[in-house]
Amino acid sequence: MPKLKTKKTVAKRFKLTKKGKIKRQRAYKSHILTKKTSKRKRKLRRGTTVDKTNVKSIKMVLHN
Repeated sequence: MPKLKTKKTVAKRFKLTKKGKIKRQRAYKSHILTKKTSKRKRKLRRGTTVDKTNVKSIKMVLHN
């Protein structure tokens, strides 16, 4: 069976931590920012980890 290629769109959006968790950016930070509070926008800057229900499928397309 041939090697599977990494999905480049997924590789750009997700990074692996040293412990094997998957980091991602938060959503809702791209537009319509005037109605969002400063506190909310500040919290959206920080990354977070992927939920455990999605980890298996993301790791499969990352091939790590």
